[in-house]
Amino acid sequence: VQLQAFGGGSVQPGGSLRLSCAASGRTYSTYVMGWFRQAPGKEREFVAAITRGAGSTAYGDSVKGRFIISRENDKDTVNLQMSSLKPEDTAVYLCAAGPSWRPNMSATYDHWGQGTLVTVFS
Repeated sequence: VQLQAFGGGSVQPGGSLRLSCAASGRTYSTYVMGWFRQAPGKEREFVAAITRGAGSTAYGDSVKGRFIISRENDKDTVNLQMSSLKPEDTAVYLCAAGPSWRPNMSATYDHWGQGTLVTVFS
């Protein structure tokens, strides 16, 4: 499966953005989908993940209550609705697909898209 993330941009603190990740490939719906982010000089951080049938979701502690992940299997898309954004949310956001439900472990994802930059500034 090939992944392409889009929707990043610049926003003021407290604002919202919606990221999307478009997938190509017949087996998209069989994958666990996740979002990670990486800020300059920092390690890659787990953001959110969703199971194949969207029955389960998981979130990193720093985004719980502010971000919502969803997927539309009929459109081969996974979305990340981000609200109450903070400057520390500034990062390149990457979407990923993997076969197993170990949501916060980047090693379990075997397909990665290119990132989309989110900048939160005062």
